Amino acid sequence: MMDTNEPIGRLQAEVDAWIKTTGVRYFDPLTNMAMLSEEVGEVARIMARRYGEQSEKESDKAKDLGEELADVFFVVLCLANQTGTDLQGAWARAMEKKTSRDADRHRDNPKLA
Repeated sequence: MMDTNEPIGRLQAEVDAWIKTTGVRYFDPLTNMAMLSEEVGEVARIMARRYGEQSEKESDKAKDLGEELADVFFVVLCLANQTGTDLQGAWARAMEKKTSRDADRHRDNPKLA
């Protein structure tokens, strides 16, 4: 059960309210998965050109990385809502797992020194 008092739960509820009032209905999960891939591609394009070795086209310079990341997050929230996934709970479990699994891993990595 999603806790709307927690930050991610509030975001899931906000997206759900938007879908029901403005978006009419959720796209089916496979359509949303394709949309997620498209949005991640837009983020990748900015990263490759702005921070990578590819040259940035003039038309790409106005693109806002934050907006593109927010688009990715919006579709992730849609997928979570329509599949009944409690992202706040999943986030807590993932952070717990990463913390216990990686307690010394990164600290002891000479590549990160």
